Amino acid sequence: MTSDNELLDELLRLAAAGGSEVEVAQDPAAARSRWAAAPQVLVGTDQAQACLRSRLPRRPRIVLVGRSGQGDGGWEVAELIGAEHVAVLPAAEPWLVDRFAEGAAGRGMTDGPARIVGVIGGRGGAGASVLAGGLAVTAARSGLRTLLVDADPLGGGLDLVLGWEQLEGLRWPALTEADGRVDAPALVRALPSRGDLVALSWDRGDLLALPAEAMAATMDAGRRGRDVVIVDLPRQLDDAAVIALQAADQAFVLVPAELRATAAAARVAAVAGLHCANLSVIVRGPAPGRLKAREVARALDLPLVGTLRPEPGLCRNLERGEAPAATGRGPLAALCQRIITDLTGAVGIRAGAE
Repeated sequence: MTSDNELLDELLRLAAAGGSEVEVAQDPAAARSRWAAAPQVLVGTDQAQACLRSRLPRRPRIVLVGRSGQGDGGWEVAELIGAEHVAVLPAAEPWLVDRFAEGAAGRGMTDGPARIVGVIGGRGGAGASVLAGGLAVTAARSGLRTLLVDADPLGGGLDLVLGWEQLEGLRWPALTEADGRVDAPALVRALPSRGDLVALSWDRGDLLALPAEAMAATMDAGRRGRDVVIVDLPRQLDDAAVIALQAADQAFVLVPAELRATAAAARVAAVAGLHCANLSVIVRGPAPGRLKAREVARALDLPLVGTLRPEPGLCRNLERGEAPAATGRGPLAALCQRIITDLTGAVGIRAGAE
């Protein structure tokens, strides 16, 4: 983070020497969306005071960097902004190259394992894919590196939910032979992506069986290389879906507020609960028979996470290729933001913000 062009040129040279990729922000406002998720942050002394005034949250692995002869303008705030080191160029060049090299060795890796969330429909057409897409879009809007995984080969493809069917990148058929550890950065680079969101989806080609080994490798890569992994699960769990569900820290069953849907969801929840202890329910309106959300949760014997009010424009927007919750407004976006905040602590960007 610096608007000092001479300092930036020096840091880019050192980053290249260390084999590390960097993202550049000129000020705290530009850095805010990636502040929490970045493996490490270098703050130029020219932005030290601005960083302090912006009240960015505390985080580890901050280095305050300046050039010799600039005076001590920013040094006194190093501790206040949480900087662990102060580096003065050119004397600190070898140390910074080593610091960048450490980042390159763990490129694409998070400071800790990603949180994995599974979403499963209580009955066919419940809207689980839309909810999964909304959660992934919301997580990415919150500055979290997010992987959206389509575990339902009969679902039509999550790339359609996102409006990404024209984006280039690998789909499941190209990865069905994956086994063992998958290189997380390589996987991320190969998949369709926009910003902090990457998606692994099915295409509209021949129906192929997804080996459990491929899903296990993908979950391992996602946990090592992303901040959040969202998995859209099929109602009938195959071996690959079971692997994903077992990896999940949290899973949600989405149930329309209808009697038959609740009865169907009871069976789905009974099977899913065998593989994920942290299972909750989300109830989607409308309720034709005035069935209340808490009654649905009580019938399933699951905690109620929230409800989804009808959103008339949602289906129309999806048909136009607009990703769910992309605007940050509406019942779906509000619920997704609350879930992501509870799960990760990340606070979303307000609607309309860049």
